[in-house]
Amino acid sequence: MDINTEVHNAYEVIKNGGIILYPTDTVWGIGCDASNPEAVKKIYALKQREESKSMIVLMNGEKMMYTVFKDIPEVAWQILDLSEKPTTLILDNPRNVAPNIIAEDKTLGVRIVKEPFCFKLMERMKRPLVSTSANISGMFTPKSFKEISPEILKGVDYVVNLHHDKICDKPSTIIKLTNDSQVKIIRK
Repeated sequence: MDINTEVHNAYEVIKNGGIILYPTDTVWGIGCDASNPEAVKKIYALKQREESKSMIVLMNGEKMMYTVFKDIPEVAWQILDLSEKPTTLILDNPRNVAPNIIAEDKTLGVRIVKEPFCFKLMERMKRPLVSTSANISGMFTPKSFKEISPEILKGVDYVVNLHHDKICDKPSTIIKLTNDSQVKIIRK
């Protein structure tokens, strides 16, 4: 399959409230429209994950970041510019996303991706994309497509047919930034 066909197929599923299994810039992810609370609920149910454990969203650039966050600390842009590997930032007070992906402390983890499939899909959606590892909560994170459990494969509405041979080293670095300039490294 070519990337444009896969973007089209995934978009059709997502716009109708479905969830997809797709390759990201790190590990295989389960995703949906980040502004659709019903689709987000489907992901929590599939992963058997408590809704109090928030998920991250992917974005395709600065414009989308400002749609979700009114105030972005300057240090966030510096970290993103200097990061040599995929980096997720946890930022304060998101808006224009499903309430059930916002953490109890009113934060949301976000990662700007340049990976072509994700980038093009979000360009088409004009919205952020939920991204959570393709596993049942508490189980190991699959490093490749063939390690994804049958339960996950059967539980999504669409499996993207790209990069099934790709091996992923590890998930992104996670850094929490608050609007009052506090920085905390959650995962290296």
